[in-house]
Amino acid sequence: MLVLGVLAILTPKNLNPVHGWDAGFGPWLVGVLVWAIGLSLGGPTGYAINPARDFGPRLAHALLPIAGKGHSDWSYAWIPVAGPIIGGLIAALLYKTWWPA
Repeated sequence: MLVLGVLAILTPKNLNPVHGWDAGFGPWLVGVLVWAIGLSLGGPTGYAINPARDFGPRLAHALLPIAGKGHSDWSYAWIPVAGPIIGGLIAALLYKTWWPA
């Protein structure tokens, strides 16, 4: 959603003052998009847009001697890294294929 939203907001037609809004408004809209994604999807994951938000705590959990801790679930660790990459590629492909020029 983030990549597709950013591509849609920063389309050259939208940034042309004749057809859309002023070019300075685009970064503000991207910030609003990140904020909206965090509000709508960030509850269960805690704004996990960044893969480092998963890797750092997982690594600390694996290395620190915490009494009674469970396993760090390294079998799931690739999902926060591969998921955004695959999703971004799919969004870019959708944008290039179906978005009106």
